[in-house]
Amino acid sequence: MAGLRRVGVVLLFVVAVVAALAAANINDPYLTRMRGTGNLLLVAGSIAVVVLLAWRGVWRHRAGCILLVLWCLPPVLMAGAGAVFDHGRGEVLRSSAFEARQLGPHFVVGYSSYDEVAVLARRGLIGGIYLTGHNVRGRSADQLRAEIDALQALRRDAGLPPLTVAADQEGGVVNHLAPLAGKRPSLASLADLEPEQRQIQAEEFGREQGRELAALGVTLNLAPVLDLKPDTAPSRYDFHTRIGTRAIASDPEIVAGIGRAYVHGLEEAGVGAVVKHFPGIGRVRTDTHHFSADLDLPLAELEDSDWRPFRDVLATSRARLMVGHVRLTAVDPTHAVSHSKAVVQGILRGQWNYQGIVITDDMVMGAVYHYGVCTAVVEALNAGVDQLLVAYDGAQFYRIFGCALNGLRQDRIDTVMLEQSKARLKRESSAGEGNLDARAVVPATGPAMRDIAPAPHNSCGDRPRDPQGSGRCVAAGEGWPRSVCRDRRKWGAGGEASGAWWAVLPGHG
Repeated sequence: MAGLRRVGVVLLFVVAVVAALAAANINDPYLTRMRGTGNLLLVAGSIAVVVLLAWRGVWRHRAGCILLVLWCLPPVLMAGAGAVFDHGRGEVLRSSAFEARQLGPHFVVGYSSYDEVAVLARRGLIGGIYLTGHNVRGRSADQLRAEIDALQALRRDAGLPPLTVAADQEGGVVNHLAPLAGKRPSLASLADLEPEQRQIQAEEFGREQGRELAALGVTLNLAPVLDLKPDTAPSRYDFHTRIGTRAIASDPEIVAGIGRAYVHGLEEAGVGAVVKHFPGIGRVRTDTHHFSADLDLPLAELEDSDWRPFRDVLATSRARLMVGHVRLTAVDPTHAVSHSKAVVQGILRGQWNYQGIVITDDMVMGAVYHYGVCTAVVEALNAGVDQLLVAYDGAQFYRIFGCALNGLRQDRIDTVMLEQSKARLKRESSAGEGNLDARAVVPATGPAMRDIAPAPHNSCGDRPRDPQGSGRCVAAGEGWPRSVCRDRRKWGAGGEASGAWWAVLPGHG
């Protein structure tokens, strides 16, 4: 009997420590399922144990006092975590109109509360929303469309560009908007068809899916997957990536052909595409949802295989490019591609001359959190990434936006990169998601970025353009932080970039 009592006491100590840790980290994305009812149960359980221990008189012994204190911690720690979260949320909501204009367009966020996301949309703190299963569960297509239309109306009333409305409808195991959007097989189901039939069927697949998504108000689909299908069994620790079941094929030519036709069909229906997950995760065995990962292959081998579908589709469409949280060790062994300037500027913008929109994979992933969220956010913006996706846990937006906000206030964000990115986003918004005629990508066979002639300077000399959009020249400090004026003078004369590559692209400028 005495032995059982000791075991019970030890278990009470262990569970108290676990409960305290959970309470202190209740806003962590790994604990999303505990929020709400789980929080109440944890607090109620802790209080019940404290009452029971006090009634049993354990406070008379030293070990009992320690146990009593441990069980008092969860409610206190949870209240503290809630206060920290509310403070961060308040900081974001109190950001200035200038800060919102600078940073807001760069965030696409998942949400569960219309009232909450409506505030973000109206104030320009986000540039897009991400729809997934909980947004459609128990709702009709008309209800979802009405909600999206209401958000877009808020943007119009505020004089802001339309929200990007993103979904993740790959087909196969990823059909997050079903049943409102049809549940379809994956594009891999087309891989064994004859080449001509593959193209016809893939384009029709994209066209039909695009019509369904457009009817719901979706403007961007995070598909197709262009990673090559791996020829090895998945790791036992691959809980969520499951690229073997999502990839189209192992042959780059087949992947490129199906991906190109699918994207054309999607764009024809007025919905933009996002090709993913550069630099290709077919040969990465580690799941970046939970762990850091490396792609250890020579660039020449990647160019000849894994990257061929990406270059092919990007050169023939207006697709956006999703960058993953994988380190490309041959180029940058310390930073994941999602926040590597060497990869984004050196390879994508430079060697490939891709001038379209680059968006990250979900920033709510273990690979990002292990590295350091704030560091990754600032590095991503400084690398020239255009949009940061906050999908799985929309509540993390406040933390992630707060990282960017602090970086901007502390002059740690490259405002030149922000301005270039803002120009790309504005061009994309003006053209419309699925308008192929205004695509923002130079074909792979085109000139390198350094060979494009510089754009002419404007008449503002060393002064920036009015940030309010009037077009007039303003003095340093008039409406702009000193760091912005300083960076713009260093960048080039006036409000346009000296040597701006985007100013002379076909169909732009």
